[in-house]
Amino acid sequence: MTPPTPPPIPTARPEDVATPEAIVSALYDVISGPKGQVRDWNRFRSLFAPGARLIPLGRRPDGQAGHRVLTPEEYIARSERLLVLEGFRERELHRHEERFGPLVHVFSTYEGLRDGESKPFVRGINSIQMVHDGKRWWLLTVAWTPETVDLPLPSKYLRP
Repeated sequence: MTPPTPPPIPTARPEDVATPEAIVSALYDVISGPKGQVRDWNRFRSLFAPGARLIPLGRRPDGQAGHRVLTPEEYIARSERLLVLEGFRERELHRHEERFGPLVHVFSTYEGLRDGESKPFVRGINSIQMVHDGKRWWLLTVAWTPETVDLPLPSKYLRP
């Protein structure tokens, strides 16, 4: 059986894909919003290169380390309902960037807040890889893992 063909990638807002900083900001912005707010999934889709992946890491219910590899469409299908029902705001706390030509890797420390709350319920690291094709920046992979008691955020990934 052939996997379904993903929808065409919508045209990105030029300001969203002009710089590595802009595309990371757009990523945080598009998944954040209050309860009841449907996210702009076409804006989300427009940030990702064909074949891009999102990879959450964490502990499975049995305690074993695990990860899941998702397409942007799979991420939308898994996350949309919860984001709208509960509200969610993710913001960047610190960034460490490495660049070589058209390739950029960002370790972006984040915190997540539920709608109406001022204290984060989660913090962690987003590992973001992106590429410039000569015209714009594209997200290739976004892998993330939350901070835990056993895995605290290193000070070098927090603001001084």
